[in-house]
Amino acid sequence: MHVKQFFMDLKLNICFVCKWLWIALILGVVCGVVGALFHIAIDYATDFRTSHSWIVWGLPLGGLAIVYLYRLVHLVHEPGTNTIIQSVRQQDHVPVLLAPAIFLATVITHLFGGSSGREGAALQIGGSLATTFGKIIHADQREMSMLIMCGMSAVFSALFGTPLTATLFSMEVVSVGVFYYAALVPCLCSSLISFGIAQCFGCQPTFYSLNLPFQLTPLLCLQLVIFALLIATFSILFVLMMHYSHKWFHQYFHNPYIRVLVGAALLMILVVFFKQRYLGAGMDVVEAALYQEVFPYDFFMKALFTAITIGCGFKGGEIVPTFVIGSTLGYVLGLLLGMNPHLTAAIGIVGMFCCVINSPLTSLMLGAEMFGIQYLTAMAIVIAFCYVLSGYFSLYQAQKIVYSKTSVEFINQNAK
Repeated sequence: MHVKQFFMDLKLNICFVCKWLWIALILGVVCGVVGALFHIAIDYATDFRTSHSWIVWGLPLGGLAIVYLYRLVHLVHEPGTNTIIQSVRQQDHVPVLLAPAIFLATVITHLFGGSSGREGAALQIGGSLATTFGKIIHADQREMSMLIMCGMSAVFSALFGTPLTATLFSMEVVSVGVFYYAALVPCLCSSLISFGIAQCFGCQPTFYSLNLPFQLTPLLCLQLVIFALLIATFSILFVLMMHYSHKWFHQYFHNPYIRVLVGAALLMILVVFFKQRYLGAGMDVVEAALYQEVFPYDFFMKALFTAITIGCGFKGGEIVPTFVIGSTLGYVLGLLLGMNPHLTAAIGIVGMFCCVINSPLTSLMLGAEMFGIQYLTAMAIVIAFCYVLSGYFSLYQAQKIVYSKTSVEFINQNAK
């Protein structure tokens, strides 16, 4: 009887793997192509803006075009990354037209200089494409949740070139304290396939070689704990800036066209004083923090530009701006605490990333894929303390805190 049960279980597991391998293959190819095209479009828009700086004064027109686009495809409630997270947990469908809408809207935002990222848009594109595929194959609700996670991982991987981080991200970010292990094989396969497809299009992985001297000492451990405390403190401020910006824009400007015009006007006023340093995704500022020097106020200004951009209705994501904030704040804190500022810039990226999405394993993998394993111990220390000290704040209020961060306790509450 036990032998029979063993072979029955083995058969079920083999069937599961075979089924999800071909699903991951299809999603990986489709999401890889779309993700690569999205990557290329964003790069082209950014290059055009930097070589034609006058276009930033067309930011109000870009905002109006985005609002009109979302009305045109009947996405009046403007679904975003929170919608994707809810769809995984509640087994809902993602709007099919969200993929083309967020694709175009994000390109428009970057073309005219809005301060936003790409990864949030990638998650939405992946979720929408996966939902479309799920409807085609008549997937049930539980299968749809797995499909959406596969899509999220695949487009994230194609866009940022970190397949293992992308795999863990979609499994960890939905519910803090719960890891969706059943999705490991599908997410990993779709992520790796998408990564390979994107490389065929010429999209290069995000990797920085630092080659900095590093030795873990008791003093450095103490410095890293203080560093984590300061990173976590500002991460809470950044999250609150993002939430209250969205709240205030919607509270005082009910008309979405007026709302985006006001936001664009505020951004252009800031550009007059601070030039165009904080426009776009900002990976050039990240590179400056890792290899050169940055201004001591860069982290706050990037947070302000991003809060206004996303809050008033422009599209994109918050992850790359989080990298900018983490790297520039890390650089400043490194100088203040007597550490190598370029090393703390790198550690600041993964620390801030962990704080705002409450995903320590994903953050650790991000550090390994972006910077190699040489500094992984220091990153692990900062990530661990950042995870606890940042509390239950998150960029994604749909994120569910299933288990407490400070005790073995089931709390099941939404992130703040």
